[in-house]
Order: sequence, then structure tokens, then C-alpha cells
Amino acid sequence: MSSLLAPPASTRGILPPRRPSPRALTTRAARSCYRFRTDDDGVVDVAVAANDGNGYTVGVEVPPRPGARGRQDSNLLLRAADSGDAVPLTSPGHGASLSASLSIHASRAPFNLSFLLTNPAGTEIRTHRRTAFRVPVGVGQGSPAPLGLSLSSNGAANFALYSKTAHAVVLCLYTTDAACPEPAFEIELDPYVNRTGNVWHASLETVAGYASYSFRCGLFGTGRPLLDPYARVIGDLVAGDSVYEEGAALPSMSCLGSLASPPSYNWGRDRRPRLPLEKLVVYRANVASFTKDRSSGLPDDVAGTFAGMAAKVQHLKSLGVNAVLLEPVFPFDQAKGPYFPYHFFSPANSYRAEGCSASAITAMKDMVKAMHRNGIEVLLEVVFTHTAEGEAECQMVSTRGIDSSSYYISGEIAGCKSGILNCNGPVTQKLILDSLRHWVLDFHVDGFCFINAPFLVRGPRGEYLSRPPLLESIAFDPVLSKTKIIADPWSPLDISNVQFPFPHWKRWAEMNARFSIDVRRFLKGEALVSDLATRLCGSGDLFASRGPAFSFNYVSRNSGLTLVDLVSFSNDDLASESSWNCGEEGPSENSAVLEMRLRQIRNFIFILFVSLGIPVLNMGDECGHSSAGSTSYKERAPLNWKGLKTTFVKEVTGFISFLAAFRSRRGDIFQRREFLKLENINWHGSDLSEPRWEDPSSKFLCMHIIAENDGNKSDSIRGDLYICFNANVESVSATLPVPAEGSVWLRLVDTSLALPGFFGTESNPKRKQVLGCSSYEVKAHSCVLFESTMDLS
Repeated sequence: MSSLLAPPASTRGILPPRRPSPRALTTRAARSCYRFRTDDDGVVDVAVAANDGNGYTVGVEVPPRPGARGRQDSNLLLRAADSGDAVPLTSPGHGASLSASLSIHASRAPFNLSFLLTNPAGTEIRTHRRTAFRVPVGVGQGSPAPLGLSLSSNGAANFALYSKTAHAVVLCLYTTDAACPEPAFEIELDPYVNRTGNVWHASLETVAGYASYSFRCGLFGTGRPLLDPYARVIGDLVAGDSVYEEGAALPSMSCLGSLASPPSYNWGRDRRPRLPLEKLVVYRANVASFTKDRSSGLPDDVAGTFAGMAAKVQHLKSLGVNAVLLEPVFPFDQAKGPYFPYHFFSPANSYRAEGCSASAITAMKDMVKAMHRNGIEVLLEVVFTHTAEGEAECQMVSTRGIDSSSYYISGEIAGCKSGILNCNGPVTQKLILDSLRHWVLDFHVDGFCFINAPFLVRGPRGEYLSRPPLLESIAFDPVLSKTKIIADPWSPLDISNVQFPFPHWKRWAEMNARFSIDVRRFLKGEALVSDLATRLCGSGDLFASRGPAFSFNYVSRNSGLTLVDLVSFSNDDLASESSWNCGEEGPSENSAVLEMRLRQIRNFIFILFVSLGIPVLNMGDECGHSSAGSTSYKERAPLNWKGLKTTFVKEVTGFISFLAAFRSRRGDIFQRREFLKLENINWHGSDLSEPRWEDPSSKFLCMHIIAENDGNKSDSIRGDLYICFNANVESVSATLPVPAEGSVWLRLVDTSLALPGFFGTESNPKRKQVLGCSSYEVKAHSCVLFESTMDLS
């Protein structure tokens, strides 16, 4: 009966079994049972069982039904759908069911068994949809857990998909034939057999011969192919022909999950650095833009990939960086950018050297391993509040089409036109938690920065929650709570960046947008000195209940002006950036303007590193990277590595390295979980008087940090610090306090001086000694750092 093996097609028309398997097969032997409704209102039962060898036994039974045409007087024939071969259905006696048992020799499953029923007069009996009877062979009930694709060592596969709203789910299998984009095999899941609660599931004895899969979740399983949200290996996002809706052209998008197992990986002796939060120095980077430019000197198949990131690890180490914060590495819509993902369980294929998802997985693990080997942690920016999917059917890639009501907040949130994921709903919450654990356990990632954090506290109707279940679960999860978890208020949806009270349970850190705003305004001469003081001390107004280590400070970020543009552009369109062009808009050849810009860049970096909290450098700020005054994320060009050879960049990178080492050496002050005690900080004006805190014309502040010594010998390197900040357009004479007995002030930094004297790199520190109780001229727009040390005379 090999002619009964139909070409791959849908199994639609199968009804749930409501009785034991046909008499031809015992219930115990039958692996799958199906019941069909016929076009003459009868039923046909079919059971499939695997033989001990390579093959299957199929039992077909037609229960008696008085009045059915021809059945009470004549035996029926089972005939191949496209063949004249036939097998008679027999009955043991009058009024009993008609049945037949077939042995099918087939080495490959799954496949469809396709047949018709006819009486001796030639009248055909079909399904109620007027189709041939099609039975999937090699398909089992499956298990509802775990979600996604599970492959066993013997080649069997289990598929599980959550969808509360789907009336029908069809599992689609595809071959590697690029010329045939349509499914090679489709299996309509039986809601009575292949559904447990709201999880649809099925098992296949083997998926050999097939390369990828998807699900259809339309009314009758006829919708577009949808990506399994839990797929571990996926294909590229494929753009189809544009669909016109309401006069607008919408590009069609689709993506398939791969049936291949994720590549095995040998982590060897990889050990996570497990750095305390307060010791971090973070470098934010985009994997592609970091090395994509030819100036990186990397081969074409390495530039712009995870391998390229790993190849530049020495550059990161030279800066004193011990953590990289990578912009989202999830698969994303190339037209919208990395902050619009469509999948949460695999790295973007565009970041690999070879043309497959498996190579991207291996390449990312190689990168993480290389970073760990050099003492650098890997943190990921993640976006779980929205996806790249649209509401139009042609732009549904995954969760939108599978179960929009469960995964998304119903209705539109004021001020946000994009669909927002229902992060605190149980289904999406599980998806997010499973994704995060996957990245920690399988990729050895050290932490996460959650973009668009204000939307993580939204409820199912868009309301704000005082105790968002997702955030609380992450804070106390036995795996995730041991990683760095950071909330970032920046939103890629409306390019907003507003700090807000964030529920934290003393576990969540935050990107400190207020730090960037206040430091920019102070150096521009617009902020109160009290604002600067608050940021220098760790932003107690925001982190009083947690400590300064939970404040991730930054001056510039990947959205907005770069550091060099902050001191080069300040037109009306950039008013919100609080930038200052230092006297001339855009590129300049004026030496005075260039000198002032260099001084301001030094000031920004200096304040970032002498403030309590975690300093976050933005990619390219050490290289003078510019976007020509544009604040658009999409207009950021790849990093130009030629700049590293210039005197300017050597000076800036050397300064960053010096400050990172200084922070480490003075960890007693700058690497703290708790705030400095009030008695350990004194604030002064120019003449040791009280600062004019609320005077908007006051632009000078001095900070005296008194070291806490416990009598150990190591305390000889723990002297007091005196730091001066001058945002005036003219010099200010600052009086230094009397140092401890037997000590003198040593000037470590003066951002107004020329290279190489503006920071302390000389081996002979006597050159920078300052007499006690003397005055020091703090030049306009500059900062100075003193440290008390033992008298070297």
C-alpha cells in the first residue's frame, strides 16, 4: 500500500477521537487515534501504531450507521487517493463495524496517509470538507512542556506553543530547498489531543529531511507562518512583497525557526569575573559599529561581528574598562534598528562571520569567553517592552500573530503609538524570565540593562503598578538576582529619557539620566553648584535607600550628541542637549576654540570618574567620535580607529586610563556601596567659605573629602582629596585647606594644563607638590584634583 503515502499536505479535517482505537489495533498498540466526519454525516476512525521494524500499522474502522448509503448492504473499499489500488473493509458479522488493517513499510516519517472510501458501485465517501482522508503518520500527542522545540538524542522532536486565542494551530515543516518557500509538510494539531490548557503540542518521531519550522494560527490554521517565540536557532528575517493597507506600503516580514540543535560549546575553564557592583567601569558599545569600519584593521569576515568585539579586548583593557555593555544583540528589524527586536532567545545573525544562526551563537560565546579571560564582564541591553512587529497581518512575525491579547497590552497607551508588551502578564513574564535565564546559563552573560524601564511597571491595561511582578521576580530569582540588573529610563519609542521612582528592592541599579543633565548644565554655566554636589556624592536624591553603587553615571549615550559634539554644537535645535560649542559652531580651526573644547572634554571625563557611582563610557567618546551634531541614533557612523593614532586621542585615552586606575587605588572613596559620611565631606567656595548653594551666578565649587584611616600601614596612600570645579569664564584663586601633619598636597590633575602635565604621570611627584595653606589658580572652565600625601622633602 505504498501508494497510500500522499505527498506532504495538510491534515485538516481530523476530528477528536471519542472512542477507543479501531478493532484492528488495540488501544495500547495505537500511538495516534483520529476520527473524521464524512460528507454523508458518518464517521471514520483511524489508528496508527509503529511496528517493531521500519514501518507502521494503520487500522481503519467505519462504525455501522443505519441509513448510510450503501453501507448496510455492501462492504466498503479503501482506495489510495491517487491510485486504483484498493483494500476491502470487512465485518465479522451483520451490524458490526467495517474495518481493515494496513501494513506500511516506510523508513521516513512524518508523512501523510491519504485515502478515500468507495462502495462497489464506485460512489466515493470523503471528509465533510470534500477532501481525501489524510492521516499524519509519525506524529504523536507531544508534551506541553517545555515550550518551544525540544530535540532528543534519538532524533525525536517535541513542539509546544502557547496560544489562548488560536482556534487552530498548524505545525509547518520546510526543506532546505530555497526554490520552494512553502511548507513541505503541515500538521493540523488536534485541539482534543494536541492541546493542554492553552498550550498546543505535538511530537514527531524524526525531523530528518526538514530544516526549519513555523506555526500558523489563523482561524483554520490558514494564517501566515509565525516564528516560535522559544526557538533557539532561527533563520534571517525575510522581507516579502509590500502590502498596501490604507494607502501605505507595508513590507511583509517572516522568520522561521531552525530544526537544528544549538551547537554544543566547550566553555573550558571559563570563570565569570563576578565583580562587585561598585568596582565596575563600563563601556557601552554596538557590536557592529565598534569594528565595522575598515580602519579597525580586521578581516572583512571579522569586522562588525562578535569576533571583532573580542579582537579589540586590549583596547578596552587599556582604558581600564572591566565591563562592556552591549547594545541589544537580539534579532532585530534592520530598518528600525537594534532597539526593535522580534525574538528573545538567539543572537542576531548579522553579528556572525558565517551565514547561519548556529555560527552567531558560537561566535557570541567565544566573545564572552574572551572577555571573561581578560577580567571583563559582559552586560546586555535588552528590550522587552515592545517588538518590531506591526499590527498588520503582513508584519506579524511571532507573538503578534500567535496570541496578541496575551502578549500585548490591549489598547493604546497615551503618547505611544507602538504596541507595548504586557510584561507583567503571566505569559509574557514567563517568556522574559525564561529568556534571561537562557542568556545567563547558556551564554554566561553577567547582567542586563533594561531599556524603556518605565514601561516595565505597566499593568495589563497600561496602569502603573507599585509592585510589578516581573521586576520583583527578577530581583529575587535564584539565577538572575546574582547578576547585574539595571533599569534604563531611555525610550526608543519616543526618544524620551525621564528619571522616575523605580521599584528596586535594593537589587535594581539605574542609569542616572539626571547625572548627565546636571553635569552638562554645570559645565555650561547654567546649573546650581548644589546640583553638581548632589551628583558628585552619588545622587542621594535618587539612591538614598540603595547607595551610590546603584547609580550608573554617564555624560553621553548612543542617542543624543556624542561627547565631542557636546562641545562643538549648540544651535536652537539642540537646546534640550545642554551643549556648548565653545565659541564657534561645528568644525573649527580656531586654536582658542579647539583648546576650550579639549578642556571641556577633559572636564566631562574627570567629573564622570570622580563622582560616586559607576562610570559609563560611550563608544567612541575616547576617540573623538562625531555625528556632525546629529542626535539621531540611526546617523551614528561606525567607529573610526584611525583616530587612535592622533595626539588628541592618545591624550584622552591616557587620561581615562589614569582616572580608572585612580578610582581603583582610591576605592575607599569611589568604590563604595554606601554614601560618604557627612563628617567626611566639606564643601567650600574659593576661600574655604561656605558655597553659595542657591546663587545661580555661583559657578565655583570645592569638595574636600577626608579619608577614613584605621591606622594600617596602607593608610599612607589614603590621603585626603581636594577637588575644585570652575565653570566661570575667568580664573578663580582657591585656598587649599591645611593638610594633615606631615603631609603636603600633591596636584594630580589640572584640566587647563597642556599635555603631558595636566595629569600626574611623571615618576617624580615633587614637581606637583603644593605648599599647605597656599592658593592655587584654577583656570577658567577647568577642574583640579589634589591628594594629600606624606611630605617628600
